[in-house]
Amino acid sequence: MKILFMGTPDYAKKILEKIVATQEMEVVGVYTQPDKPVGRKKVLTPPEVKTFALEHNINVYQPHKLRDKETVEGVLAIKCDFIVVAACGQILPKEVLDHAPCINLHASILPQYRGASPIQQTLLHGDKQTGVTAMLMDVGLDTGAILKIKTLNVGDDEMLETLFERLTIVAADLTIDVLKNYNALVPIAQDEALATHCSKITKMDGKVLFDNAVVLYNKYRAYTPWPGIYLENGLKLKKIALETQAGSHESGKILKINSDSILVGCSLGSLRIFTLQPESKKEMDALSYIHGKRLSLESYLS
Repeated sequence: MKILFMGTPDYAKKILEKIVATQEMEVVGVYTQPDKPVGRKKVLTPPEVKTFALEHNINVYQPHKLRDKETVEGVLAIKCDFIVVAACGQILPKEVLDHAPCINLHASILPQYRGASPIQQTLLHGDKQTGVTAMLMDVGLDTGAILKIKTLNVGDDEMLETLFERLTIVAADLTIDVLKNYNALVPIAQDEALATHCSKITKMDGKVLFDNAVVLYNKYRAYTPWPGIYLENGLKLKKIALETQAGSHESGKILKINSDSILVGCSLGSLRIFTLQPESKKEMDALSYIHGKRLSLESYLS
């Protein structure tokens, strides 16, 4: 079985690793994004998928756009049985979709959370269940017929990195399952009436208010480590926990000072804050911060 693979981040790399490790499958090429400058020194860095592919002597292609005529011609010149797509970030043109069955692994239960940030949306909405959908791609964005869905439960305090890791394992296993059993699967059209969409996360999404403790806590779960959550004054809330969901308080008021944390009120509910990071300074424990700012009980953190 010959597989042409398309994807870029660690999520895609883990799926590629699983395919490469499966004896009856051969990866005949990898399409991934161009190398990008990383860090303050802007060091040109290859995608993890590229690094892994080169280590296994797999041909790598890095076009800026998959829809360019030259790129399409290059894809069509590669003989394959399937095209597997994972977090590719681009819509494939019809010519590529017609070249071989294109299977996408999307980290949500479609048609919910089509788009770029499905895992973050799961946490932002406080969902108790999520999953990975193996989908037969069409010309739309995550609109293709569903081949198979694998679900898993989400912990009340689960963070983005942990959920991401668990979904990656599910996606890798599901990929192999679908490829091996493709001929026995019946594609099912998505219900457009149930479709929701999500966009890329931006730094501005991390800005929070002490209005609703549950909403703020879910943003913390979804936006850690990036973009993180921060107040209007730039103060980052680095480690927090949901204390209460109910009860009305003055927004940002320090309700209690504990030995390892401070309790801060929200318009609805309250939060326990363990560590903070002032703008342009190092992370510190909450007690050191309030002592340095000469804040006390019933002072306002915001």
